[in-house]
Amino acid sequence: MGDIVCILEIVSPGNKQNRAGIRAFVDKTIDFLNAGVHVVMIDLFPPNALNPQGLHKLVWEEFGKDTFQLPAGEPLLLASYRAEGPAAADTIEVFLEPLAVRAFIPDMPAYIEPDFYVCVPLEETYTKAWNSCPKDMRYLVEHGKMPDE
Repeated sequence: MGDIVCILEIVSPGNKQNRAGIRAFVDKTIDFLNAGVHVVMIDLFPPNALNPQGLHKLVWEEFGKDTFQLPAGEPLLLASYRAEGPAAADTIEVFLEPLAVRAFIPDMPAYIEPDFYVCVPLEETYTKAWNSCPKDMRYLVEHGKMPDE
């Protein structure tokens, strides 16, 4: 078996619903980065009162990086973190793509090595998954309840 070199973290509503969920998500992301594992964070749920600037800001602040502000009108965020190696907090870089709700989701780099990445086709993947989803599940996602509730 090989080593884990990159993970894709898809943020769920549960990751943002309470302080414990937020802390667990942030800590897990930091642990991966400190271990030299690259991370792609896909955060397509708007911030809330517990994380008004999104999860990236909380991760970034843990590394003592500059403060981050989501751009007005773009509450969603994709972040690709590049880790140089284990415990190299001062060498972690991030590539950000703020998004508006219903915006096209661009490809993001998933680093395999510090100087090599592959593009992750997020919009294409999302569209294929959505189109294969049963109608009642799409309704649940769009309305927050099942059609017969």
